[in-house]
Amino acid sequence: MYRMKVTAIIADDLIGNVKRYTRSSTVTEAITIALKDWVDIYNIKELNKQIKLDPLFIENEHNIRELNRAL
Repeated sequence: MYRMKVTAIIADDLIGNVKRYTRSSTVTEAITIALKDWVDIYNIKELNKQIKLDPLFIENEHNIRELNRAL
């Protein structure tokens, strides 16, 4: 895994909140956790959009069993 050193101008109160909410002792750790969480939330939102366009309807327990076996 590659790492990138970044210089950024970010408000102190925003960094303080991110450190507090992520329970991190360093700025690097706090920003890394916050960015990973943001990416996870973004991916969930995108998956929800896909499911909304093509939802999976299961009518009974037999269909669930067949679907599980197919995966």
